[in-house]
Amino acid sequence: MQRPSLDFLHALPKTDLHVHLDGSLRLATVRELAARHNLEYDFQTDEDVRAVCQVPDDCQSLVDYLRVFDITLKLMQEKDELTRIAYELAADAHDENVRYMEVRYSPLLHTKQGLQYDEIVAAVQAGLDRAGRQFGIITGQIICGMRHIAPQSSLELAELAVRWKGRGVVGFDLAGAEKDYPAKDHLAAFYHCLNNNVNITIHAGEAFGAPSIHQALHYCRAHRIGHGTHLIEDADLMQWVNDHRIPVEICLASNLQTKAIPDFASHPIRRFMEESLRVTLNTDNRLVSGTTVTNEYRLAVEHYGLNQDEVLGLVMNGFKSAFLPLRQKVQLVEQVLSEFASLGAEFSGEISRRRRAYV
Repeated sequence: MQRPSLDFLHALPKTDLHVHLDGSLRLATVRELAARHNLEYDFQTDEDVRAVCQVPDDCQSLVDYLRVFDITLKLMQEKDELTRIAYELAADAHDENVRYMEVRYSPLLHTKQGLQYDEIVAAVQAGLDRAGRQFGIITGQIICGMRHIAPQSSLELAELAVRWKGRGVVGFDLAGAEKDYPAKDHLAAFYHCLNNNVNITIHAGEAFGAPSIHQALHYCRAHRIGHGTHLIEDADLMQWVNDHRIPVEICLASNLQTKAIPDFASHPIRRFMEESLRVTLNTDNRLVSGTTVTNEYRLAVEHYGLNQDEVLGLVMNGFKSAFLPLRQKVQLVEQVLSEFASLGAEFSGEISRRRRAYV
């Protein structure tokens, strides 16, 4: 079977379930807001921004990768800035046929100018709603606790997620430096979400081993795993993840840059797919990683030899793994299947016969 072309990958309806708001600003927006805030950087061109805000493939670690956010967060402390950046992210996703996107961020990091948590969530939602009205893209917010900050803060953010459930927030996450900051320290936050039926995804197995994933699943009851590259180290746990259809949010460009993998050849995505894990492809950070959803699929095709059927399987995994009510998810799946057929994708006929099994 012929490998999918870049045009085909762009035309496909897609999801982005793992994308950080503060890592996905437009280049032009960084230039404009940096000038407004009198940052010490002289951003005259897009290349100037890339030189500072886009990490190279030889970035040394997740900690080095996260340093870029010290810059972008300075530009995201006012309501109009948050609304604009959320809108532009959704608009950019729409431009490459992303039909569903979950945007994650930590309101804790946007309070330096006095904004309150609910104001921050409302500002982000205003931007996403505007994009939804204009382009039809469906979005949700994921509120992030931070591993290296006091667990009490995570509980407050979990309470925020519960308050905004049904009004734009679809889940809760734990992000930040993974090593030495175990997820189980934040159990109160996760229990509050679970007791209020809020979905949970956790960054785990990116900068630490399989025990971090075990903890995210069995202590914190995560419904999805962010990155999860180190799952390959524990065959028994991987089987459990597979048996329970726990989606794994893979971000190829980011995984290389943060040194979750030493090189693309070492990434476990092909093994995960061979074992039929529910793998999804995502951007992580459009600006910081210099990527798009289409580019993530391009990387997968070029480095792992994916054929059309395998690409469409990954696309479907994204829609199946969305933090959406089942009825709405089924409607999206029906729409996507129709679009597959219009693109001449042979895979759609097989899925149509087993539609329910793909949700």
